[in-house]
Amino acid sequence: MTEADDTTRIAEGGSIPRSLFVFALLYGGMTVLAGFLAAKQVRLWPTELAVEAGIFAFLVLVVLSSATAQLHGPKVANRLVMWGFLPLAVSIMLILLVLQLPADPAMWPEGLAAFQLIHATTPRIMAAGPVAYAVSLLLNIWLFSRLRGSGNAGGGVSLMVRGAIASALSQAIDSVIFITLAFGGERDIVPLIIGQAIAKVVLSMVLVPFLIVGAVALAKRLDRSEA
Repeated sequence: MTEADDTTRIAEGGSIPRSLFVFALLYGGMTVLAGFLAAKQVRLWPTELAVEAGIFAFLVLVVLSSATAQLHGPKVANRLVMWGFLPLAVSIMLILLVLQLPADPAMWPEGLAAFQLIHATTPRIMAAGPVAYAVSLLLNIWLFSRLRGSGNAGGGVSLMVRGAIASALSQAIDSVIFITLAFGGERDIVPLIIGQAIAKVVLSMVLVPFLIVGAVALAKRLDRSEA
């Protein structure tokens, strides 16, 4: 079955490949986890620059969306990105609900205080995510697919180069949007934007291409085992 046939089958509501099902599960989890991890800013040793820890989950999102675009086409990958808003929106609503519910008086006071403090800031961080998330990941898919050209070949070095370029550019844009919306007014965001951009670009050039190749190989193995 060709990529076009596969994309048509998915678009018409047919059964989806096992790899896409697994990627969708991972994708939904990573959209939620990125918001929680972002509450901690990690120092980029040996510099004084910092980076929000949600970038590690975001890198997984880039890998999954790029691998999906490679195997099933940009339309399917874009749909994966847009449906990623659903678990994110539901998780924000649940956090806001739990924050309003009265706590058990027997609960550990320090634990309750820490829970309230962290989760009270999480909705803002998670709400900032969708804007940066949509812009950067859709940009990543567009760049990744455009760099592929009209041919169907795209493995090996070509796949890795496309993954590196698309990921680096989209994540630099993501850094500016996300940090400004999530932390503006709470701290000096310039070092955080610089650190975030450097970390994402470096990881995109060094690590992401290999992860995309690995994800594509894993997807093909999952789909072969399904046949």
